Amino acid sequence: MGQYVTTQKGRTLFIHDTAGDRGTIIGVHGLTGNHKQLHFYQEALAAAGYRFISYDLSGRGNSGPAPEDSSIFTHAADLLDLIDRLGIRRPIFLGYSMGAYISAVAASRRQDTEALILLDGAGKADEDTRNLVLPSLSRLEKTYESRDQYTGEAKSLYRRLGVEWGPHMEDAVSYEIRQEAGIWRNKAEISTVKRDFKSFYDFRPEDIFPEVRCPTLLLIATGSLGNKGPLFKEESYAGSKELLYNVWSETSPANHYELVFNRQPELNEKVQLFLAYKGVTP
Repeated sequence: MGQYVTTQKGRTLFIHDTAGDRGTIIGVHGLTGNHKQLHFYQEALAAAGYRFISYDLSGRGNSGPAPEDSSIFTHAADLLDLIDRLGIRRPIFLGYSMGAYISAVAASRRQDTEALILLDGAGKADEDTRNLVLPSLSRLEKTYESRDQYTGEAKSLYRRLGVEWGPHMEDAVSYEIRQEAGIWRNKAEISTVKRDFKSFYDFRPEDIFPEVRCPTLLLIATGSLGNKGPLFKEESYAGSKELLYNVWSETSPANHYELVFNRQPELNEKVQLFLAYKGVTP
């Protein structure tokens, strides 16, 4: 069910809430995404009995605009406000890419966090990460004559990245654009996205992860983006693994985009196993 929620600090966020009684998972999407990016995880975990709330970050999808000082830290503050507004206790954070940074910060500030799930994010971003991400943002600056022109370009791009195109992808891509004065463009403002990406480099694992006192599942996507390698190198997570006191770490041959845009039944099974044992080896 989709609805708008206004946080205690006045931020308007669009959320998609599916019912469940095994615990509440809050899913946080990536840099240029929206709540639909986590569709397959929400589908699987809701079917397993978990309440799953996904939402559009400020400045994305149908949520309100992001503040001028937008960063992973302001988004984490919004997330904590949203949890308070909804009256959630013992939240489980599931963050993908930028959402993993946001979820890690939120988990470090919320002592009743039940579990933290990081989907290929919250690693150490380096110059290779910058060189992969910044060129991909150009589509946010472009305008299109029709919805079909935008979705056609997105379809070609995602297929080159190994993403299976189907009704869900059609819906997700259509959701991320709007029409203004007869032209179509992405709903996200390029200045906001670039500012948020810049804040990846302000994330200091040594300050954040020692404050995370819940079990953590780290899923690393090792698949290459074209011939450019993975978005985050496996070694970029080495420090994170050492700093997290109770961590499960798993790798996947999927690339960064396949991790969420293609169904991942084996990974969903690992997520559910982790949640069932809360970090205790079965």
